[in-house]
Amino acid sequence: MTYIRSMTGFAGSDQQAGEWTFGWELRSVNHRYLDISLKLPDAVRFLEPEIRSRIGAHLKRGRIDVLLNLRRNSGGNGELSLDRDLLKSLFAAASEVKSLAGESLGTYSALDVLRWPGVMLQSEPDREVLAEGALASLETTLVQLVKVRETEGAQLASLIEGRCRQMQELAAGARKRMPQVLAALRQRLMARLAELTAKPDPDRLEQELVYLAQKLDVDEEIDRLETHLGEVLQALHKPDPVGRRLDFLLQELNREANTLGSKSADAETTKASVEMKVLIEQMREQIQNIE
Repeated sequence: MTYIRSMTGFAGSDQQAGEWTFGWELRSVNHRYLDISLKLPDAVRFLEPEIRSRIGAHLKRGRIDVLLNLRRNSGGNGELSLDRDLLKSLFAAASEVKSLAGESLGTYSALDVLRWPGVMLQSEPDREVLAEGALASLETTLVQLVKVRETEGAQLASLIEGRCRQMQELAAGARKRMPQVLAALRQRLMARLAELTAKPDPDRLEQELVYLAQKLDVDEEIDRLETHLGEVLQALHKPDPVGRRLDFLLQELNREANTLGSKSADAETTKASVEMKVLIEQMREQIQNIE
């Protein structure tokens, strides 16, 4: 079972609680750390610390854009009242303006008056009711977002695992080929020496061949490649966020693949090194999106 999560996803929900409807939209993209951007109605801004805490409990990395649309349902208890003192001042000012402007000012209706800022007073919402509904609906939406990220993460894990298996096959092929490479190299050197008129010292020649074999030996590089590939495969099944660890392991894999290519004295081994680096680059692109 893999626990890998992608850092991209979207979830949205509309849920009613009492006289309110809470419409959450959560969008996430890849980011080095957890970066939360909130767009909340004024009525629920007092919940911002708790909302951040709830999101942090579910998500560890990614840029999270959070939008809440808050709507009062029809038939709710949002009683309206008038600021009578403001109305009196407004009418007095309107009468004075009208007397100065004369008939050219025209007329105004009651609705025009009601549109004036502050004339209509609405009862303050119950904070406890808002908090309960907002946080419950947020939890539901967060669970949806986590499922989306897990689904995409499983796909990424499958792709990465497949490329790791390919690299393991390439490493095993390079290890298996090394005795043939060294034997062919020895034959070429002996053929060239046979063309010389002077005969080399056999002991010195053997020392040089041993030195050359050590210089071209890639067993250690292949050992480290196989070790790092095993760690990558193990990380794909860990429950904790492993995106940063995978990124580090990819750097180590790339270093060993480069060394394998630089020490290669064989076209097939060089080709294997190039193929490894292509696979590593493909995995690097995928890992950038893992939590």
